[in-house]
Amino acid sequence: MKKKSRPANTTRSQTHQSERPEDKRLSIGSTFAYGFQHVLTMYGGIIAPPLIIGAAAGMSSQDIGLLIAACLFVGGLATILQTVGIPFFGSQLPLVQGVSFAGVSTMVAIVQGGGGIQAVFGSVIVASLIGLAITPLFSKIIKFFPPVVTGTVITTIGLTLMPVAANWAMGGNAKADNYGSMANIGLAAATMGVVLLLSKVGNAAISRLSILLAMVIGTIIAFVAGMADFSKVGQGDIVAFPTPFAFGAPTFEIAAIISMLIVILVTLTETSADIIAVGEIVDTKVDSRRIGDGLRADMLSSAISPLFNSFTQSAFAQNVGLVAITGIKSRFVVSAGGLILVILGLLPILGRVVAAVPTPVLGGAGVVLFGTVAASGIRTLAKVEYKNNMNLIIVAASIGFGMIPIAAPSFYDAFPSWFSTIFHSGISSAAVMAILLNILFNHLKAGNSDNQSVFVAGTDRIVSEEDIKCLSEGDRFENGKLIDADGKEVPLKTSSASEH
Repeated sequence: MKKKSRPANTTRSQTHQSERPEDKRLSIGSTFAYGFQHVLTMYGGIIAPPLIIGAAAGMSSQDIGLLIAACLFVGGLATILQTVGIPFFGSQLPLVQGVSFAGVSTMVAIVQGGGGIQAVFGSVIVASLIGLAITPLFSKIIKFFPPVVTGTVITTIGLTLMPVAANWAMGGNAKADNYGSMANIGLAAATMGVVLLLSKVGNAAISRLSILLAMVIGTIIAFVAGMADFSKVGQGDIVAFPTPFAFGAPTFEIAAIISMLIVILVTLTETSADIIAVGEIVDTKVDSRRIGDGLRADMLSSAISPLFNSFTQSAFAQNVGLVAITGIKSRFVVSAGGLILVILGLLPILGRVVAAVPTPVLGGAGVVLFGTVAASGIRTLAKVEYKNNMNLIIVAASIGFGMIPIAAPSFYDAFPSWFSTIFHSGISSAAVMAILLNILFNHLKAGNSDNQSVFVAGTDRIVSEEDIKCLSEGDRFENGKLIDADGKEVPLKTSSASEH
């Protein structure tokens, strides 16, 4: 019998890869529609760091606009690298890349410490190159990320993002007069309501585009109510390419580099968690090599980004939630989102259109998105075995530890800066605690026992053989009383009675 042969241009590896959920291709229209939904979801997050850092550096609105365009442009290129991938770079997973929030406070400190924006760019370059060199170490930690760790981290990612959604829903600017007004929160609630209603619709396409459509409808509602301002869309350049080193050559200061290296370690930890999280959601294999490829893409993008006036790059956790809520697992959808980001970076006028989406609209959609991330983590934790082990205390202590900087943002202010930089991130706090406790209780088994703590959950009940021998056929317990086969109560001998 003649064997069926594959087409000449198809390798065994390609055949295998085509079976992965993330390799599914949609129509061009659907691909860019879902990709644009990813852009809308992370747009507020990606423009916030340059706004904050630019303001701290005392830049003009025109220069801050240049920073924003650069961050969009580089974020798009980094997203394409992460999703499409080249040898040794890119996880080939639906992960959106953008400027990491982890380094904002450190960059502001560098700027205000006299180093200026040039010292920030220099520290990002050097620290990212060091991060690139140590990625093999991080890619080997896959065995320390069982479901008890990944579920804890994914849940914490969702929970730590909720303050972001709440701030957006209130208006985004705490100094504004209408911050927290009924109008802002009402607009966020209306957007969230539209998301839920569209998700209920029987049409699968509408349901999957519920976030995007809800944002459009929410923006229309805001415009009618006079809460959306499109007057600035036509102001400024229509096309602008990011000028390399537009703010001058980078400078290299030891203190700034050390501080930024700590940020890079945090970024590596968070990106590892995000890669594993999206792998769980997509239901695809994520091994140490794939994590390493993803981290190398992260670090390469971060090292190159200062050339185009941008900062450290990292996977965006909120877009992991979008993958979960839409069920669209294709990495090419996110690649399309990356291309849209590049175009937005080259066409500031389009960026200004997206920027006109009111913050409360983003907040309303964010509540559902970020909640979905937490729910995905809970779903992973449901797979964990809790009998005769310490997994419950691992989950409890790690989530609790991760919530500390969220509940009390100033908790670590008195600690050394290197320590507060790491643990001020709830995601990093939970990840570090979960990894260490998992190693302590599940890898270092010396001293463990089935009943070593009151926190051991689900430990099987133990009944002694002597107790069983005392029972007769037909005996049963009813309302705390032992009843025999004839329906008569059997007296129970108390411990005090046994002593006499």
